[in-house]
Amino acid sequence: MRRVQVKAHPKARFEKVEDDGAGGLKVWTTAAPDKGAANEVVRKMVAKHFGVSPSRVTLRLGATSRNKVFEIDD
Repeated sequence: MRRVQVKAHPKARFEKVEDDGAGGLKVWTTAAPDKGAANEVVRKMVAKHFGVSPSRVTLRLGATSRNKVFEIDD
């Protein structure tokens, strides 16, 4: 298992995943942070970035924050 820090940017004009240069990711999504919708989209984007199934990616910290920690089960 590995943990990755993610800086989420909800309600962006585009969807993109980018390395932040410090081992984490920056994720832009068009989804609004309403009832966890953006978290779900970010989780799926992180899974796609690492080439794993979305079911193998779990949000561990930051459900209501832009700064999140996801755990990836390799």
